[in-house]
Amino acid sequence: MDRLEFAPKDHIAQKPAKVGVLLANLGTPDATSYWPMRRYLSEFLSDQRVIDAPKWKWQPILQLIILTRRPFASGKAYASIWNDEANESPLLTITKQQTAAIAARMADLHGDKVLVDFCMRYGNPSVDSAIRRLKDQGVERILFFPLYPQYAAPTTATANDHAFRTLMKLKWQPAIRTVPAYFDNPAYIKALANSVREGYAAADQKPEKLVVSYHGVPERYLLEGDPYYCQCIKSTRLLREELGWDETQIDSAFQSKFGPTKWVGPATVDHVAELAKSGVKNIALIAPAFSADCIETLEEINEEIRESFEHAGGKKFSYFPCLNDRDDHIEALTGIIENELSGWV
Repeated sequence: MDRLEFAPKDHIAQKPAKVGVLLANLGTPDATSYWPMRRYLSEFLSDQRVIDAPKWKWQPILQLIILTRRPFASGKAYASIWNDEANESPLLTITKQQTAAIAARMADLHGDKVLVDFCMRYGNPSVDSAIRRLKDQGVERILFFPLYPQYAAPTTATANDHAFRTLMKLKWQPAIRTVPAYFDNPAYIKALANSVREGYAAADQKPEKLVVSYHGVPERYLLEGDPYYCQCIKSTRLLREELGWDETQIDSAFQSKFGPTKWVGPATVDHVAELAKSGVKNIALIAPAFSADCIETLEEINEEIRESFEHAGGKKFSYFPCLNDRDDHIEALTGIIENELSGWV
């Protein structure tokens, strides 16, 4: 720590000003047992960006009905994919790996002038704790990076909301920038295409169809102006063009429907069954809306959606992992960060 130039000798020592990059992902429970799951689900499902029903109507249903049962089912699902060695969810493990890889790239580029950390919108480490931790290390400018390629109000927007809520509580706010959606970033699309090519090359038999599965949203979000659906469809088109395929080789679908509201479609779980019934017996699936493998990919896709395909007569189901900490993905994310840091470093 250094004393400010020209400051009195008894002035509080100040750390050299730094720039921080804060990666933000969705979240994770601390454990798979009932109470950790309940805390996590309560935080997640109480977010009005996720469930935008009036609180007076939704909270009694959530707290008195849903959260009496759902933590058991969700805990069982998480237990089936849990990283027992590290005692944490795969999402947390992978996000740590991504953070370490990006931090190493930034150190090569900027030395110790840029600090890289991560947080979770729900669960730990929280957005609030991560921002305060960066600030305590002398960070005066923060690039806040929600790790969602496609923008959606229940993902990107709520992460940004939470970051700004933390700033509202600070006497001395760091300057902050938020990273926009990168669904059409050429390096991101190339990394996706590389993962598909590698998956096809490793397959015993070439899949007849690639299903690109995105997390779904209620249809009214689209009608109210949320760009998520359109950005997903464009991501698929750009991926197809990068691969040099025609439209018959690749489909878009949407998973994780929750509640009775009409959601954008087709629903992945139904679409793969329809493919099997129509005679398509060998498919591959990717989930490019997720920057890291998580419960929706490792459990929902690899179990529920796979079972739907096989039950309908499908024979070969391949899941190609998220980009995670692949070198080309880390390079793409680093390139985005470098662009957004323009003028700061």
